[in-house]
Amino acid sequence: MMPAEGRLSRWLWGPHSQLVLGVAAVTFTLDQAHKWWMLLGYRIAEKGRVTVTPFLDLVFVKNTGISYSLLDQSSYSWQLILALFSVVVSVALWAWQSAAGTGRLMAWALGLIIGGALGNGVDRVLIGGVADFFSFHAFGFYWYVFNIADVAIVAGVAALLYDSLAGSRNGAAKPM
Repeated sequence: MMPAEGRLSRWLWGPHSQLVLGVAAVTFTLDQAHKWWMLLGYRIAEKGRVTVTPFLDLVFVKNTGISYSLLDQSSYSWQLILALFSVVVSVALWAWQSAAGTGRLMAWALGLIIGGALGNGVDRVLIGGVADFFSFHAFGFYWYVFNIADVAIVAGVAALLYDSLAGSRNGAAKPM
């Protein structure tokens, strides 16, 4: 039987924890630096919609809901609940990667998701919603407005899906 200290350390630090921590820290830092530069340096809120290309605009939108503004509520207590949820999810993902002994691709994926979730969580606490800036559009159709944290989360989820499918396909191809 493993001593309690060994079980606890297994939940706190795994073989790729340093990689997950590094990816999460870089993701979080890039996201927050970009958001604060857009808000305070570039002053996007004062400029309104800025056309970058025929299909990309910069604009400031404060998202007080979750993805695609679902469950939209502007109360600060709701923002704190969502920020707390991002911390809980990040802790759960951290424990998963520590205990599971994940591979490098999964470590990258979890780092991207954790860094993005915490970046959006900080926005909720500091400005009462998530700061989004990138607006893709074509032929009069506008997709949702997003930020670097959102890109990291989507990339992380896509990598997790790829990793889970590639792993099961490789395992299925091995002879018994």
